[in-house]
Amino acid sequence: MRGLHEGQVQVARSSARFRVLAAGRRWGKTRLGVFMLFIEALQGGRTWWIAPTYSIGRIAWRQIRLYARALGDAEVREAEKMVKFPGGGWIQLKSADNPDSLRGEGLDYAVLDEAAFMSETAWAEAIRPALADRVGGALFCSTPNGRNWFWRLWQNADCRLPNAECENQNANSKIGNLHSAFGNLSWAAWQFPTASNPFIAKSEIEAARRNLPERVFRQEFLAEFIEDGGGVLRRVVEAATAAPQDRAVNGHDYVLGVDWGKHEDFTVICVIDLTESALVAMDRFNQIDYALQIQRLKALCERFNPRVVIAESNSMGEPLIEQLSRAGLPVQPFQTTAASKAQAIDALALAFERGELKILPDPTLIAELQAYQAERLPSGLLRYGAPEGMHDDCVMALALAWQACTTPIPSISRL
Repeated sequence: MRGLHEGQVQVARSSARFRVLAAGRRWGKTRLGVFMLFIEALQGGRTWWIAPTYSIGRIAWRQIRLYARALGDAEVREAEKMVKFPGGGWIQLKSADNPDSLRGEGLDYAVLDEAAFMSETAWAEAIRPALADRVGGALFCSTPNGRNWFWRLWQNADCRLPNAECENQNANSKIGNLHSAFGNLSWAAWQFPTASNPFIAKSEIEAARRNLPERVFRQEFLAEFIEDGGGVLRRVVEAATAAPQDRAVNGHDYVLGVDWGKHEDFTVICVIDLTESALVAMDRFNQIDYALQIQRLKALCERFNPRVVIAESNSMGEPLIEQLSRAGLPVQPFQTTAASKAQAIDALALAFERGELKILPDPTLIAELQAYQAERLPSGLLRYGAPEGMHDDCVMALALAWQACTTPIPSISRL
């Protein structure tokens, strides 16, 4: 087992009973948490590894099982996701998605992995009381997820000093409302960016800085608690300087992005002038049959003679794309998944941040772009979408058109 790096050692050596760690992706939170559980369990302690879901917890379980088998004298119970040691201590994997399942045990230590994605109820009503009988401790480790209860816990731990000073301050830490009911206990907090892990290549971090929107990089790699954690697309108003075009300008190249409407949603077609790197035309409509939608798209293609049309292929998109292909349009399908959507939105966000794309000063478009939000799931993926009651059709059509601007386009015969 590779040794702990300096930041992990700081947390492990702290005498604080409750330790709150905000750290970037790949910093080594799992390795540290597993190390701390083994130290406790090998001395007879009862410990839990608690994850937001079992699927997330299996990542740590694989490490726990591997190290336990390497010791030779530990009993691994796969069905129970438990390791028992000769001295009576044990480590067990638990899920926080059902807080009631966490009741009834007396614990010496608990690691709350990705705590920012658990409910506050799981900690306050189940895990914290389980630690009371045996005066147990806990490590809260997570990448930030906006300013939720994990952020409040981190703030209230009230220790931002180097480790040696932190040790002297723990007894006097301020206790916030979140845990004041449990007395003036020993808390400490740390914040480490991914770059403080010496085992992660700096080139990987720089690649992430270049390829991710600033907001995402700050949260995922710098471990910052972003106040507008859901906001995705910035500098939108600054980009709204494009002049509309009625048809193609001689010598200019064009691409189209199409997001088909579903039920109450709108079908939106965005036209980007590649030469100007600008959105120059947009058609938005709903409650018309598919035959008419095809005709409106064809009319735009006749006016702008695009190099390619990127159209969503999900749901009714596939048969519509087939009709467009038979009609001779240079159409390319885009299969929308959580991963492909995240890639397209991240690319669009980067374009706005870098000032690489101009858009029309259309109020509906600007409103959708400014309201668009993201929620990071415990899996690490971002779930993108419009707030409840709003649409995101303009956002997706623009993102698809921008995909055509930034990715290689296969050779397609033009109109």
